[in-house]
Amino acid sequence: MNTIFEPARETPVIHDTEVLVIGSGPGGLAAAIAAARAGARVALLDRFGCFGGNITAVGVEGFAWYRHEATIEAGGLGTEFEDRAKAMGAATPESQSLSYELDSEGFKLVADRMVEEAGITPMLHRQFVAPIMDGDRITGVIVESKAGREAITARVVVDATGDADVAHRAGAVTVKTPVEEMQAASVMFHIAGVDKAAFLAGVKSDPQTYKDWSTGEWVVETDGKEDDMYSPFLGKPFERAIKEGLIPAHLNTIGGTWGAVHDSGEMTYMNLVHLAGCDGTDPDSMTRFEIEGRAQAMVAIDVLRAYTPGCDAARLRNFGMTIGIRDTRKIDAVYNMTENDVRHEARFDDSIGIYPEFIDGYGVLILPTTGRYMHIPYRCMLPKGVRGLLVTGRAIGGDRIAHAATRNMACCAVAGQGAGVAAAHAVARNVALDAVDIAAVQDVLRAQGVRLH
Repeated sequence: MNTIFEPARETPVIHDTEVLVIGSGPGGLAAAIAAARAGARVALLDRFGCFGGNITAVGVEGFAWYRHEATIEAGGLGTEFEDRAKAMGAATPESQSLSYELDSEGFKLVADRMVEEAGITPMLHRQFVAPIMDGDRITGVIVESKAGREAITARVVVDATGDADVAHRAGAVTVKTPVEEMQAASVMFHIAGVDKAAFLAGVKSDPQTYKDWSTGEWVVETDGKEDDMYSPFLGKPFERAIKEGLIPAHLNTIGGTWGAVHDSGEMTYMNLVHLAGCDGTDPDSMTRFEIEGRAQAMVAIDVLRAYTPGCDAARLRNFGMTIGIRDTRKIDAVYNMTENDVRHEARFDDSIGIYPEFIDGYGVLILPTTGRYMHIPYRCMLPKGVRGLLVTGRAIGGDRIAHAATRNMACCAVAGQGAGVAAAHAVARNVALDAVDIAAVQDVLRAQGVRLH
């Protein structure tokens, strides 16, 4: 590979803060709000023009679609996200659970309001490009934007990029899932022109369950209790389309779930496109699969028009702003969560929140219908090799099946809130992140409405 030498240059420091959060998905948004509410000066950085990450930029509206009558929740900011969205008219009852689907556009306003109320410095439209290091300690980051190259300094940095971008470039030990083993990426889309009554009548006449997920290329392992539970699954139209030659046989990965159908004729959160082999850390790969995903979405709409009641006049309303990535890098943390932890109700002294027994990924689906839950330990956000840095969201330390649980947005909010409070505590007490008083952190989390045990 050819290289060039860039000339040395002075970079202006445009902002100094106590806690800098990079990435504003459910984990980063929760971390920033929690840290600010705990008394820290906080800046929240995102490469897009909105906060919310997967909710807003990708269009994943099913924030807690796992929730059932016996589900035990952590409370805290994850619950507040839903409550605030409902209060602002940006949520609707979810089709397969007791939760609310968050409106991907309306939640942008919810996040704006919560960031403003917390006194956080918003820094949108800036892309993280490099850490600022003092030996093995991170002291800030370099960003690029329309304004050029800029520096932001901080006492503590929280990496909520989802891909452990900051940790990786700062020299922390990270682990990247082999591309051939990564969970598929998705291009989310929403449609309009649906006859709600006709569509729901069709669903009622042929209800689908979670065992129907095991079709075509998918084989889904459950623990049995999920098999006969209702799922808003669309599989048969695509099987028929392949059989009758409407779409080629190699597109047998199209199929999945819908979120909600509205009186206006909009059907949202169409999770039908699944793209294996997409590497969310490779821009060329993401470019190719983003384009392919949009093409497959239009094929899916053609099939819905042909074979699904109420969809004969369906049309594309919009795509998410970016492709949805489930799986790339994770940190090798001080403690890496395990399959045993998420399957068997792990308990930790350094719990910063709980999460129900919900596993979704790598061919496993376990729903939290029996009241079982696990603890999330603070140590899984402490990277090895870099000081002054916490990593939250889906890049926390853990094995494959642990990741299938902790990658989910509501769990990212749990981890993020814990990271934010710990960061604020470290700043206030002038202690290292691996030396925080976990009991004091837990006290603040309880005061913020978090269930820890």
